[in-house]
Amino acid sequence: MKNIVLLCLLFLTPLVNTIAQKAIFHKSHEPEKQTASFSDVVEVNGLLFLSGQIGINHANRTLVSGGIKAETKQAIENIKEVLEQHNLTLDQVVKCTVILRDINDFKAFDEIYKSYFTKKPARTTFAASGLAFDAKIEIEVIAAMH
Repeated sequence: MKNIVLLCLLFLTPLVNTIAQKAIFHKSHEPEKQTASFSDVVEVNGLLFLSGQIGINHANRTLVSGGIKAETKQAIENIKEVLEQHNLTLDQVVKCTVILRDINDFKAFDEIYKSYFTKKPARTTFAASGLAFDAKIEIEVIAAMH
């Protein structure tokens, strides 16, 4: 077993190093986020990995009012804005991860979500008790550039 692990490491290490060398860490298009401790977008091998977006209005840096539907719509609009900076659309999203503060909001969230993601990317949805800004939802996506 030990030899198999060493053999895997021998073959995988160059692959991981190559991927890491090809990663592009894009700066945010938002001036307020230029000094953030994370990248809005990391590009690797034709895929864009977007950091999670919540229902915050970036013009005034406050969470939108109106509950889960309003926050879902704003989070997706924020994703669209980031994608547009890279000449992409929601149609190029291949994977979504959705974090809800309350799983009971699933039906209301999904109503808004499916009106935006008509290509039906793969999705994982779960609930967590604490999100930034006390948001009701956070969505992160992976988009294919080609």
